[in-house]
Amino acid sequence: MNHKIAVIGLGYVGLPLARLFATRFPVVGFDINTERVQELADGHDATLEVSDELLQSVLLADSPFNSGKNGLLCSADTADIEDADIYIITVPTPVDKNNRPVLTPLIKASETVGKVIKKGDIVVYESTVYPGATEEDCIPVVEKISGLKYNVDFFAGYSPERINPGDKEHTVEKIRKVTSGSTPEIGKVVDDLYKAVITAGTHLAPSIKVAEAAKVIENSQRDINIAFVNELAKIFNLMDIDTHAVLEAAGTKWNFLPFKPGLVGGHCIGVDPYYLAQKAQEYGYHPEIILAGRRLNDSMGKYVAEQVIKTMIKKDIPVKGAGVLMLGITFKENCPDVRNTKIVDVIAALEDFGVKVTTYDPWADPAEVNYEYGVHSCTEIPQHTFDAVVLGVAHKEFVDLDISSLKKPNAAVFDVKGILKEKADAKL
Repeated sequence: MNHKIAVIGLGYVGLPLARLFATRFPVVGFDINTERVQELADGHDATLEVSDELLQSVLLADSPFNSGKNGLLCSADTADIEDADIYIITVPTPVDKNNRPVLTPLIKASETVGKVIKKGDIVVYESTVYPGATEEDCIPVVEKISGLKYNVDFFAGYSPERINPGDKEHTVEKIRKVTSGSTPEIGKVVDDLYKAVITAGTHLAPSIKVAEAAKVIENSQRDINIAFVNELAKIFNLMDIDTHAVLEAAGTKWNFLPFKPGLVGGHCIGVDPYYLAQKAQEYGYHPEIILAGRRLNDSMGKYVAEQVIKTMIKKDIPVKGAGVLMLGITFKENCPDVRNTKIVDVIAALEDFGVKVTTYDPWADPAEVNYEYGVHSCTEIPQHTFDAVVLGVAHKEFVDLDISSLKKPNAAVFDVKGILKEKADAKL
């Protein structure tokens, strides 16, 4: 199997995939962010998804397409991807402030591929989309720019990403991959391509639309299940019952699903349901359960803030002007990813009550946090005490953190994740 692969987008999804393919094929990783490309070319990944050792083991200084060597060249020059025969697009697919799908990165990437794609080439999409987006929104762009005809001159595939940021156990090669192609023959080519590097195996879906739908419901299902336990947390808090103790007891049944309450952010679970909902509404169907789950999960930031304030009032702590320490601002534990983090909702709601929030996160890049959300965060433990401490993210550094050294004698402690060894005054 001789392929020259170009991976378009070197973020949380694209880089691990490009690195993996580079162990078996000549690969050029393309990104429009020149700073990101230079960082990777220097052998370091700031997202921490690929270790420096693994990255440096496949890096090449020159194009592998010229030499035929297996390995990875990182580039921001489209000239370096002209000779590829497989183009894999791994760009973000976010939503806007009104939760409507934003396909701009996908369209721009399709335009880039359209400028270089040749007869016989295959473009594979990994970005999460609604069913039909690949062939209805993206492929026409490639056709228009290239002047080539779909399924005559060039072909397409869809293989949804299953990257779990920060997870060093379930890495890309260890997660079974869904594949698909625009024709049965191309489906087989795409499936064989991934099968060459995915040790967990592949599942060849009968069509691109089936593969797209499979991806978008994976995270919608998780979102709905988390919404259920978040609602349980609200109910049990009113009844003064420990939600985590309830879930632990219920979990003794063999088929009980182990979901926990919390803030649902990130690039997948907090976004994908809106893609499916958007497409459903285009067909005249208003999804009730999917959007109900989204509304409940999106309300949790404000709910957590209200519970913190309620806890402070119960302890006779003056709210206005109080100092609150927020532990963590990334969307999940033990990774620097701040995309769509719901901690910012908690911070905003707390500030609406008149408190001053200090954010400490040893994983997050303060410059990125400030750029994305206008929030100042620090990577060093504050050297003063607070009226309240909120554990927002379950980073490993927080498990054994000496909370007592960070709080005033009567301070309130709210444990969103239920991991603190010190007894909290309240938790979800």
